[in-house]
Amino acid sequence: MANPLAGEVALVLDGHPRVMKLTLGALAELEEGLGCDSIAALLARLEGGAVSARDVMALIVAGLRGGGWTGRAADLVAAEIEGGPVEAARLAALLVARAFGELA
Repeated sequence: MANPLAGEVALVLDGHPRVMKLTLGALAELEEGLGCDSIAALLARLEGGAVSARDVMALIVAGLRGGGWTGRAADLVAAEIEGGPVEAARLAALLVARAFGELA
């Protein structure tokens, strides 16, 4: 379902497969939501090793929106991500890696 060559990552949300992708619009929303003033600042924050649950949530929301999801962060709070928080964090990291050229 997801195309890694297009930077896409698959996620199962409330039992439904979804595609995440960090489009330019999703990245802009992510920068704003995390208080970063550039993509470089955003990447520095994410690569700093102290990624919070809020950061993971913001990445998942941005990726889902980039994949066409019309929900809000508040919708994700009550949703179930298959694999739980550890899988959400892994998928968020994979999303960033794919957006910036790694196919892992």
